[in-house]
Amino acid sequence: MQKKSSLEKSLNQLRELESEYSNLSDLYEMAPEDKEILDAIEKLAKESHKAKFITLFSDPADNNGAFLFIQAGAGGTEAQDWAQMLSRMYTRWAERHGFQCEVIEEHEGDTAGIKNITYRITGERAYGWLKNEIGVHRLVRISPFNANGKRQTSFASVDVWPDVDDSIEIEINDKDLRIDTYRSSGAGGQHVNKTDSAVRITHLPTGVVVTCQNERSQIQNKEMAMKMLRSRLYELELQKRAEEENAALAQQKKIEWGSQIRNYVLYPYQLVKDVRTGVEKTDSNAVLDGDLDDFMLANLQRNQASAK
Repeated sequence: MQKKSSLEKSLNQLRELESEYSNLSDLYEMAPEDKEILDAIEKLAKESHKAKFITLFSDPADNNGAFLFIQAGAGGTEAQDWAQMLSRMYTRWAERHGFQCEVIEEHEGDTAGIKNITYRITGERAYGWLKNEIGVHRLVRISPFNANGKRQTSFASVDVWPDVDDSIEIEINDKDLRIDTYRSSGAGGQHVNKTDSAVRITHLPTGVVVTCQNERSQIQNKEMAMKMLRSRLYELELQKRAEEENAALAQQKKIEWGSQIRNYVLYPYQLVKDVRTGVEKTDSNAVLDGDLDDFMLANLQRNQASAK
């Protein structure tokens, strides 16, 4: 039913674009120099370009929002700073798409940066886009934390799972859960610092652990943590099915240190290159400012070709 709904939604979007094209064609014939009409045509061209890739979003949860988790690798401050740079990169990317970002949990670095952060990103096809970012990201640069100005390599991992809604049934037994509460460590005022409002839920059969501390109350944190757990278990089921259908595609979903999906080189030259697709950009500042669509689209096309 979810796949049917997704296909109907995509079909309706294409029909709307076709109708808008017909209307603008008639208006252009009557007033070919009208600025408002020309602006509308330019807008339609951009929307049509995006629509070309609708068929690439074929997985059951591609139209859903997403949870994005960024984890600093080994390397202390260097890696934690890199994790924060990735955090900014993805929030800027989300802004470009008109998506909403909500911090679910964040652990700050010891000196700078972040140890890890979890976002809930709301927007159409957010998961379909972001699932292409799952894996290890490698940074090479002159260290701002090294007095000798030496080149440093840092790693951070990115994980993504779909924000499933109530239409998807995920059975979770209470006896399979261990729920712990603890004192929130982030900003939030006296209430956050003096009460055990943060919640950690462990799903015993799978070992999946989710935490939430940024809501105002323990009840709200528990509700969000349960939502995250349902989403993680759904993603595990998708991975299981992928393993059954195609082992190569299943491998792409696994995060393994030392097998980075993308290299970001800032010194001695500037180059961002995707290891999987070969797509590269020399404007590393633009990439770190959220210019990621080309990388994502290339991987979507690669996955679709592999599935055929």
